[in-house]
Amino acid sequence: MPVVGYAYLHDALRLKAIAPKRVAMVKPVTRVSMIGDCLAVPQSVAPKGNSTLEHIFFALKHEGINLGILAQALESVPAEELLEELDKAPNSVFVRKACYLWEGLTNQRLDYEASVNSRFLPLFDPERYITGPTVRNTRWRIEFNGLGSLRYCATVERTSELEALLSLDILGRAKTFMATLPAEMMDRAINWAYLHETRDSFAIEKEEPSEEKSRRFVQLLRQAHDGRELSEEYLVELQNSTVSNPFDKAALFRHEQNHLHNGLRGAAGVSYIPPEPDLCRELMDELMRFANQSSRKVDPLVAAAVTAFGFVFLHPFMDGNGRLSRFLIHQTLCHSGALENGLLLPVSVAMKHEESNYLAALKEFSQPARDFWNVTWLDAEQMAFEFIGHPSIYRFWDATRCVEFTLQMARRALEVELREETDFLDRYDRIIKAVNQRYDVRGSDLSKLVMMCLDNAGKVSRHRRKQFQYSVPEAVFEFIEAEAGRLLADA
Repeated sequence: MPVVGYAYLHDALRLKAIAPKRVAMVKPVTRVSMIGDCLAVPQSVAPKGNSTLEHIFFALKHEGINLGILAQALESVPAEELLEELDKAPNSVFVRKACYLWEGLTNQRLDYEASVNSRFLPLFDPERYITGPTVRNTRWRIEFNGLGSLRYCATVERTSELEALLSLDILGRAKTFMATLPAEMMDRAINWAYLHETRDSFAIEKEEPSEEKSRRFVQLLRQAHDGRELSEEYLVELQNSTVSNPFDKAALFRHEQNHLHNGLRGAAGVSYIPPEPDLCRELMDELMRFANQSSRKVDPLVAAAVTAFGFVFLHPFMDGNGRLSRFLIHQTLCHSGALENGLLLPVSVAMKHEESNYLAALKEFSQPARDFWNVTWLDAEQMAFEFIGHPSIYRFWDATRCVEFTLQMARRALEVELREETDFLDRYDRIIKAVNQRYDVRGSDLSKLVMMCLDNAGKVSRHRRKQFQYSVPEAVFEFIEAEAGRLLADA
């Protein structure tokens, strides 16, 4: 069956673009409908012939907005063809969208001065996509409402999974939950979150930080509440705070090509290659503009996900990008005003428990982007990189899976990580109080025993009993186990 719309444009024009997730195809159906990952299209609705513009109109009408494909497909559309369509239907929404995008994406201007007498319409359908602040184009009466601009834009579809996560009001629930805790308990829970967020952010990268390195990263996390806007200078400061090797400390965004490695030898070991330095710098300017301007106008968790994953895909430094990307989740949430009073959602702790899903979210973009590079292995230390794609691959990307994952991790950080830790602290306090009312035990020994018992499903192991046999009476071991068992049973 013949493909139409974006799939047709991708194949027929041999575009250097990531293929559409869903393929539109002519099928023996009576109306346009989704069948699995295929958009089934009746023959009567499909574009007639091989006109690039007809397939663009079809895609805009039935498949939404795919800027990565449109940016390249519109380059092959002569201005005369668009002017002909304007003469036929000057107020058609799809003709207007095509003209707006043609001018915006090709940096050319159509020789057309007549007024468009139609109401303003959004480029992205708000019922289909998460949208951003509106910028009106009076010439074509189109409102750009994407997450970014026509120079850099992420797309986030309103999937059923994402809609369900957004309806949970995760950040609102986090504020409410923390507000219910006694002040001293809240302080301890927040301190735990900072320490474990630091530990697991390093652990994701298979690194065990020194105490000094951990301390610096905790300070970095606390700085997220300072409210500073993103800039190259600020990001360089942050990168310098997370990297201990003086040779890896950046002074500016990178001016050389970098890549990620999976441990295999040769070119096969290169798992991802971010954009070339000049394009990276241009897109970082756009990403920072989005982060600074949109965090209060877009759902904070959506803005945080686009900023964090967008940053790691651009990889503006030679080292430290992964940790900084996770820091940017907190920075965006704080900049938006969504997290106050030092509150932190330990998303890295959640991500550490969901590493395979984290990797899958990253691969959603990194894997297809890798296909647009030729890598030549020169020797053990040198590789040559040749980009055979189009800049729009990095300029326009589908962030849907990354946003879903970020919200899933925020939910887990609240419902599992924070709640489990506050429950642990509550049980710990109750057992300490109960023991102190009956026995006289050295505080440091008692603290260790209670924590070990709770971490061991309410049991004091033989090893611990032997370790403390000369400082803690046997009856205390039994009492701690009994109290822990009772509290765990009530959970």
